[in-house]
Amino acid sequence: MFDLTAKTAIVTGGARGIGKGISTILAKQGANIAIVDLLIEEAETTVAQIKDFGGNAIAVHADISAIESVKTMVATVREKLGPIDILVNNAGWDRIVPFIKTTPDFWEKVIAINYKGVLNTCYVVMEEMISRNCGKIINIGSDAARVGSMGEAVYSGAKGAVISFSKTLARELARNKINVNVICPGPTHTPLVEEMKQYDSFAEKIFSAMDKAIPLKRFGVPEDIGHAVVFLASGEADFITGQVLSVSGGLTMS
Repeated sequence: MFDLTAKTAIVTGGARGIGKGISTILAKQGANIAIVDLLIEEAETTVAQIKDFGGNAIAVHADISAIESVKTMVATVREKLGPIDILVNNAGWDRIVPFIKTTPDFWEKVIAINYKGVLNTCYVVMEEMISRNCGKIINIGSDAARVGSMGEAVYSGAKGAVISFSKTLARELARNKINVNVICPGPTHTPLVEEMKQYDSFAEKIFSAMDKAIPLKRFGVPEDIGHAVVFLASGEADFITGQVLSVSGGLTMS
């Protein structure tokens, strides 16, 4: 068991899917959770479920692609839960579409949520972490960034940027005893995946092929990612920084 008692964690996109799994597992280890999401009603539902097992959580509405919204969110979390110890950049969005069929508006949305959002939250939170000489930043990437993924060219690029940014930030913040790492989920059962399947039959074909290719013979579940986050957020991972961990059932092994 990794003890995170009294630690304050921000989880972006924490209302559902992988973010909900991360928030729940962190709360079970004693962390105080700020679930940051545009889907505020779903966030409140997740907060209620965490409180049902004795955990502590709040829901905060924010648009991570807008830095002023992030600044307001961080101030709210600090006021209600105290100094921020853990930042988990989980919020993400995509559609599985061949690149030739995408548009610049689509590129902008994917980059704004998946990459710019990470820049904004890290930029706002890290100043406080630097002043305290402690902190854990865990950015959720994707195995699509590591090996490519059919129909996810822009998303793969944005998540690749997250990996490169995280490695550089890990070097810059090491002197302040702030750890920065990346977790790359493989195919995982989430509402977003179901939405992508319904959006286009092309996505359904892609996910069906992935299912058969995973050595452990199943898709991940959000809690699989949550357990990895808890480890990297814990004191047991104090000597780990600038690393990329795949949680993919063996789909990628390089």
